[in-house]
Amino acid sequence: MSRLRPDRTAGARALAAFALVVTLAACGSQLEPQQVSAVDGGTLPDGTVVGADGSVPDGTVPGGDTAVPGTDTGVPGTDTGVPGTDTGGAPGAPGGEAPGTEENAPDGGAKAASCDGFQNSTGITDDKITIANSSDISGPVPGIFESAQQATRAFAAYFNSTESICGRKLDVLLLDSRADAGADQQAYSRACDEAFAAVGSQSAFDYGGASTAQSCGLPDLRAYSLSTDRTNCTTCYAAYGVRPGQVPNAMPQYWVKKEPEAVKHVGMLYVNAGAAPENAAAFQKAWEANGWNVDYFQSIDVSEFNYAPYVQQMKDEGIQFVNYTGPYQFTVKLQQAMAQQGFEPKVFLQDATIYDERYVEEAGELADGSYVYSQTNLFDDFSIAEMKLYRAWLDQVAPGATPNIYGVYAWSATRLFVEEAVKLGGKLDRKTLLQALAKVSDWTANGMHVPQDVGAKTTANCASVIQLNGGKWSKVSPGEFLCGSMSNVGG
Repeated sequence: MSRLRPDRTAGARALAAFALVVTLAACGSQLEPQQVSAVDGGTLPDGTVVGADGSVPDGTVPGGDTAVPGTDTGVPGTDTGVPGTDTGGAPGAPGGEAPGTEENAPDGGAKAASCDGFQNSTGITDDKITIANSSDISGPVPGIFESAQQATRAFAAYFNSTESICGRKLDVLLLDSRADAGADQQAYSRACDEAFAAVGSQSAFDYGGASTAQSCGLPDLRAYSLSTDRTNCTTCYAAYGVRPGQVPNAMPQYWVKKEPEAVKHVGMLYVNAGAAPENAAAFQKAWEANGWNVDYFQSIDVSEFNYAPYVQQMKDEGIQFVNYTGPYQFTVKLQQAMAQQGFEPKVFLQDATIYDERYVEEAGELADGSYVYSQTNLFDDFSIAEMKLYRAWLDQVAPGATPNIYGVYAWSATRLFVEEAVKLGGKLDRKTLLQALAKVSDWTANGMHVPQDVGAKTTANCASVIQLNGGKWSKVSPGEFLCGSMSNVGG
């Protein structure tokens, strides 16, 4: 696997960013039919009835490897099927309601501009607009960011079910960046030639395709941006953007008030891969500036299997607050070692990487009591209509797929692309879209996540703290999100 170069990753990223390097493949529980009535079935354009589980009479599943007409083929790097139909027209909205003109409608209620003067161009034909999604699917860790492609397809399906952009449906070109900078560059070379824009992409080594996107003028509206190169790319934006060197203060300040004694004895551990060392150092600096005292600061190699020495060192140091950043599989190893040695700190805190049902299933009782800081609202908070839409359409396009933070931001990026394209109408081209994205601020995807200043490419200054108890996540910090000032630690 390629490694991020130190000069590409100096300074702090968004709070969850460096865990992206080793987050593993998506799989897990299916959304229950009674939770979202939109998955009660629908009808494909050819009259085929889709069952509540997404199946059709011959046993195939929309969006799977044996795709039905008008659905994605399930093969990375291939087109998504019949132009303009994508996932085949699943139900229009959860609960059976037809999409309206409110903010959660497919076009976001945006006022459509006149289509006069609309011209086809790269990625645009008379009946479709091709958007590319380049995410880490295969490679050393298969399926690493499959959730980003699933969510992009899901929103495209939602939009295509009732709407079009000047008579053109969305067609999603799936590309595989393979957790490799070279593969990311190759994927973006293809996107430059075949797609109008790239949308919802997620790559651990995203600097690979940054210069390629910029050189061809390709709008790249990502789920996350990760590297300095991607942030500096003039045609690249993200639903979750970062400004290297900025670290939010609200979360560490929350813990200073909640656990004033525990934060005096903090142990920070992180996976020794990619951007993690540089980012961990930045977080340590910012959090100590907010009143934490880090007594133990330690990297753990990806190949490490014995976590007992790290636990013993934390016991010897009198650590009361453990902050770990890495994939949930390694989190489980650490918590198992802690349990075996009877080490029970007051607080175990991690980023949103472990806000995932797979972690809950694998860790079992060890997971109970764990805290997470997250930049999204709860995935099962169906009082948020947009979250309900995401869950319903995700289950239609990829039955059984697990919702996670990367999927939320890929859905958000695709919605933002659609809303800006609809407002441009006949003036839509790569240049005008980039000009529109540069003006977007306070973007929340209708309440799905913290406010993002997409155009300014600044790190979000908000997060919430959630906790797992009895296998269920709940928010423990006050209000919707904790927001505040930023620490600038350079970069």
